[in-house]
Amino acid sequence: MRSDKGHGCVGYFGFRRGSGGEFRSFVPHILFDFYLCEMAFPWVKPTPDTTSFNEALLKSNHDAPDSAEQASYLSLGTKINHGIDSLIVAPGTSEVQIEVGSYKKRTITTGHNAAAPLVIRKIVPTLEAVAPLGNKVVGSLRAQDPSEVLTMPTNETGFEISSSDATVKTVITTVPPNLPKQDPEFRWISSALAAIQHARWFKENGSQSTVKVLIRLLKDLRRFPGFEPLTPWILGLLGHYAVITSRQPLALNIAHRCCLQILGAGLFLPGSMGITDPCESSNFRVHVMTLEQQDTVCYTAQTVRILSHGGFRKILGQEGDASHLTSEISTWDGVRVTPSEKAEEPLEKKEREEEEETEEPPQEEEEESMETQE
Repeated sequence: MRSDKGHGCVGYFGFRRGSGGEFRSFVPHILFDFYLCEMAFPWVKPTPDTTSFNEALLKSNHDAPDSAEQASYLSLGTKINHGIDSLIVAPGTSEVQIEVGSYKKRTITTGHNAAAPLVIRKIVPTLEAVAPLGNKVVGSLRAQDPSEVLTMPTNETGFEISSSDATVKTVITTVPPNLPKQDPEFRWISSALAAIQHARWFKENGSQSTVKVLIRLLKDLRRFPGFEPLTPWILGLLGHYAVITSRQPLALNIAHRCCLQILGAGLFLPGSMGITDPCESSNFRVHVMTLEQQDTVCYTAQTVRILSHGGFRKILGQEGDASHLTSEISTWDGVRVTPSEKAEEPLEKKEREEEEETEEPPQEEEEESMETQE
């Protein structure tokens, strides 16, 4: 299936843009998912013992921020929310604030413990307008506790207020009617509005504890460079798909293995059905990635099959760094695992190779002419 790359660009179901710019009917491939048709493929051997794998997954889940860490940024987040609320009711520049992100979904991981309130303003946000708002919030916090040390760096999406043990990232956006007026440098504003829909969808559909734990474990897999193109929203939908889509909700260890299997089978490759974004009005696939990124995710998941040969502790990060396993040959329980190779090369490299091929024939003609002269 990976060899079907480069034949046009697909975003929406139903149409594919051909090489000549014309549109033709597009029929996506339905991915083979073993757990959707498990009854048709019964086990011929006893079901393998997964006790140690379950214990390793639960241990990795325990590596999430503990209650003390969560309490620290919950306290800071609550103070900032109160400070923003007081500013909202005073002037009429802000409309509402909504909590979004991993903290809202309860899928935060160690090292990324940042709550994310989102403020919707009636005016188009600019860097000049974001900084004063952040300074007012910090001023209100210092008035409550002068001894607390706070820092507030601003960035392209808003500002971050950090204390000694917590960070709260506040995202600034605007109301939808202002989107056509936004500066090209603020394209992230529409993404911030999409985060609101994501949080609402997840609240209604992703409340299962298994889904939340699985998403946290999938985020941890982004330690592998090949999985970096997978955004938190993609991982959230992938975790929900793995647990909920089958006839009955899957256990954590089965759902985790299912995610790697379907990624390795080409879930996010061109021509695949993929996963439809539930927050889009049309049938839009969630994996908006380049061809090279889609290939990278696929062959990385294929290489992480080391997990099936007893290497799950290495993959879960419990036995040191494992990023080199996607590029080096390794042996597990007598099984030699060779990393998968790229099927998609960068466009620039392809163009260089094509140029070299076109330049070679004239050189051969010159050599032939020299031979005839001799």
